[in-house]
Amino acid sequence: MFLTLYVGAQTLFAGLRSKLRREDGAVATEYALLLVLIALAIIAAAIALGLAIANVFQSGADTLGGVEPNTG
Repeated sequence: MFLTLYVGAQTLFAGLRSKLRREDGAVATEYALLLVLIALAIIAAAIALGLAIANVFQSGADTLGGVEPNTG
């Protein structure tokens, strides 16, 4: 997953470098930069949400860890 993301980022930056050298690609470069920033924000939010959910499940597991099972 990370390798795919890394290769995609490298490809994107290589494309951005080539577009920065041309004057007609300025608008596309600005949109690409915005897209990258939005994607980074989404990734950061997903990681934060995942950590928060993991903490909730861990708290529940810790709470249930001290409970004796009901054998009937």
